[in-house]
Order: sequence, then structure tokens, then C-alpha cells
Amino acid sequence: MSAAESGLPLVRDVMDVPAASLREDLPYRDIARSLAREHAGALPVVDAEDHVVGVVSESDLLAKVAFEASGHRPGPIGRLRERRIHGKAIGDLAADLMTSPAITVLPGATVAEAAWLAALSRLKRMPVTDREGRLVGVVGRDALLQSLIRDDAGIRTEVEAAIAGYCPPGDRENVEVAVHDGIVELTGRMPSATLARLVAEVEEISDVVEVKNLLTAA
Repeated sequence: MSAAESGLPLVRDVMDVPAASLREDLPYRDIARSLAREHAGALPVVDAEDHVVGVVSESDLLAKVAFEASGHRPGPIGRLRERRIHGKAIGDLAADLMTSPAITVLPGATVAEAAWLAALSRLKRMPVTDREGRLVGVVGRDALLQSLIRDDAGIRTEVEAAIAGYCPPGDRENVEVAVHDGIVELTGRMPSATLARLVAEVEEISDVVEVKNLLTAA
């Protein structure tokens, strides 16, 4: 089953478009201005065809300006990470300072998949690319989090609205709804004439992954 067929929310539904980016030949002072203008801690670096080739973050710029200010160099037995940072800091352009390859996500990936990738990589924002690697958007972990939190609550609200539409006021109290990760569980009793129609409608609600029908006919 594809991500779209699963009913799960997709990255394309929550990503920001258009996405700001940096050209490979952009000087580091202009990179700093771009980060400040976009209120972003990191921005993707793209080539002439908009393929994402890396990401420049505030941490990369901190290393650069620290090197410019102090000329700090790693000691003869400096740690490998320090040597790598220094190797980037002596550069002046986005292509020199960026972290590459960039961690990206496809617009057709589920929000849950993107959230897991963001958590593993500790990224606040991820470039979204098409299958050829061209930049099409950017998704922040705040949007991913809110989408995952909102989905279950939003689904429950829609299910309860459907129940209200199918059940007389006196029968609504007999139906209980639980939603977890897009899975809807219906328990209680309701008139047999409307039970099947209600379940069918709930199955059609956006983002519903599965309906566990534990209702009994009244």
C-alpha cells in the first residue's frame, strides 16, 4: 500500500512552498543575511538546476566567523571532528561551508516517516525534493509535530460530528470514540439501521487509517 492509499498525512500537505535556498557560490556574509531574513537556522544549498547539494546552518557560520576572528587551528592531535570543522571554516562560499550530502525527504512521504527522520537526524527543517533531487519545499519539525498531534484530535471531531448526524440525541451517549495514530475505535450501541452507514462514512474521513468497529446493534 502506498503512502497516499494509507490515508496518512503526507509531507506535501504540511511543507512550506516556496522554499528559500542558497546558491553554491554565495559568500558567507550573504549566507548570514539570508538566514536572518528567513528566520531560519539552516537553508538548503542548490546548484544551477535546483538540485539540493547540501545545507548550511548557523553552526557552520559560527565556525567560520570564529576562525576569521581568532585564526583558531586544530592541534596536531586534534579530534577528527575538529579537523573537519576547520576544513570547512577556511572556505568562503556556501559550497565550502555546507554539510553534504543533505538529508532530504520526498513530498509523498508520510508525516510520520518525515518526523522519524527529523528526530534521528536532529534537524529542525528538512529540504523536500522531487525524485530527481530538485528542491520543491521545506518542512519544519514544528509542522510535523502539529500535524501528528492535530490528526487524531481532528479525526475524533469529525467522527463525533458523523455520529451526531446519524444518531438521535438520546443515542449519541451510547457510542464512544477513541482515536490513536489514525486508528478509530467505535464502541457502544446504536440503531442497526444506521450502524453500517456510520462505519462506512468514518472509513472515508481523511487520515483515517483503520476503523475498529466494536459497536453492537441496538
